[in-house]
Amino acid sequence: MSVLEAAWKHEFIATNGIKLHYVTQGSGPLMLMLHGFPEFWYSWRHQIPEFASDYKVVAVDLRGYNDSDKPQDKSAYVMAEFVQDVKGIIQGLGYESCVLVGHDWGGAIAWNFAYAYPHMVDKLIVMNLPHPAKFAEGLRTPQQLLKSWYIFLFQFPVLPELLIQLGDYQAISAALEGMAVDKNTFTPSDIEAYKDAAAKRGALTATINYYRNMASGFLDRQNWSVLQVPTLMIWGENDAALGKELTYGTADYVRDFQIHYIPNCSHWVQQEQPELVNRYMRDFLASKAV
Repeated sequence: MSVLEAAWKHEFIATNGIKLHYVTQGSGPLMLMLHGFPEFWYSWRHQIPEFASDYKVVAVDLRGYNDSDKPQDKSAYVMAEFVQDVKGIIQGLGYESCVLVGHDWGGAIAWNFAYAYPHMVDKLIVMNLPHPAKFAEGLRTPQQLLKSWYIFLFQFPVLPELLIQLGDYQAISAALEGMAVDKNTFTPSDIEAYKDAAAKRGALTATINYYRNMASGFLDRQNWSVLQVPTLMIWGENDAALGKELTYGTADYVRDFQIHYIPNCSHWVQQEQPELVNRYMRDFLASKAV
């Protein structure tokens, strides 16, 4: 265990009828980090120590992932439940609000939470996940539909789980190492950690159920108002799953909006370019709201 990891505390919190695992370091205002697929709290390993000097950083395992509870019902994996999970975490930790940071699916949850409870989000930071309105637009274009082929595969029962398990979870390393521009982004031990998390009983079906329920509360909403929460978007430009064009026009939906594009960087932006991501986050957090 490294010196950094020794400072991390593993805790559990009850929220919205389930128990979630999280890793925490630091004290002060709350910074809550939400990971994506097929990840877990570990995807924030480069950010936790960076911001622990100023915040109580909490990197949670989303429901269905790693050491968090994995309800068996498919209906447990809808946006309304994810949003209530986040609300319960913030309140259960004794806070009224937080800096909310999300990547991929965590970014989707962060967007939706900020709309549902704007008074509970001091600032919003989203990485490589477009505003839901822009994502819905994108899924009506041939180029994004091609990039999102896996979403359609994930609609099948059982088959996706079997395919991911093949060859000692080869699909996990293919997604992480295969998509990364810098092939040194993930060490062998990083890949093993992600495989181990995916291999936990019930985790694969739970995490794929996020995709099986995408139409329930994530993409079905038609009217998105202008978000009043100051928002930073960080975008790795070489994202194989989400086109850069999905970010265009986001300022129409957010009153106080900043965006930083990172060239030669994949979907796994905070792991591939951690120093740059951390600097952009710090600059944004230090800035005054417009």
